[in-house]
Amino acid sequence: MQKVKWLEYHQVYPRDAGHRVVGNVLVAQEVRSPQLHNGRDIIVYLPPSYNHGSKRYPVLYMHDGQNLFDHETSFAGEWCVDDTLEELAASEGLEAIVVGISNTGPDRLNEYSPFVDPTYGGGHGNQYIAFIANTLKPLVDKHFRTHPQRRKTGIMGSSLGGLISLYAFFRREDIFGFAGVMSPSLWFAKGAIYGYIENASYLPGRIYLDAGTREMGGSPRSLSKRVQSRRYYAGVRRMKRILVQKGYWPVRDIMHVEEKWAAHSEDAWARRLPGALRFFLRA
Repeated sequence: MQKVKWLEYHQVYPRDAGHRVVGNVLVAQEVRSPQLHNGRDIIVYLPPSYNHGSKRYPVLYMHDGQNLFDHETSFAGEWCVDDTLEELAASEGLEAIVVGISNTGPDRLNEYSPFVDPTYGGGHGNQYIAFIANTLKPLVDKHFRTHPQRRKTGIMGSSLGGLISLYAFFRREDIFGFAGVMSPSLWFAKGAIYGYIENASYLPGRIYLDAGTREMGGSPRSLSKRVQSRRYYAGVRRMKRILVQKGYWPVRDIMHVEEKWAAHSEDAWARRLPGALRFFLRA
């Protein structure tokens, strides 16, 4: 197992440069992936009660780590994961460790899909999931007081991050017990994920699935924006039907959210994040 040094967030991203996080947030720089032959920063949020006892916590692995905690490092706004969890801990007693996995820029698309799209590429998703499951999770379990069991370990992302989260839930049945699938790019690689999920075995767990009604992607640009949006959330509804047919019960096993007027953006995912976290963390 590689050696890493966990630094306080502001040792890496100084406040005087405009960086801001809330709570206890640590960073390990350039954590290496033997599966992908690259490295990236890993950002870990620890719950408010972490330094005041010996309690263990569920863990949520989240993609696009740059966008989760800090507006200054984000691509187009942050998810406010730290603010949200601090508030949920104070108001509802819900706590978790969040592991933000930074994307690697140009390789993001390849890593976030196990399927190859004839136009966009992809195809390194299995290696990326192996990095999380076989390299990163053992590292996190060693350094922090986690609940390492499957039912206490989740994975979450949006867009292609939503796609790879849904895939990972079924691909690594030994690791992930819940999945957050926000605005998933189900259209990628001609919708290959639909057939994969249809043929996968039922696994106990919880799946959060959502979309906005003004999202677009995967449809010919010649179509109107209204039609493109309709196709997008219709694709998410189709996935919900597949999961229900497989045995996942709405409300108990699946939380499906369709946000009216919401676009494909960090702001929308930040708005829907509290509901997803409640669904995962409430007993």
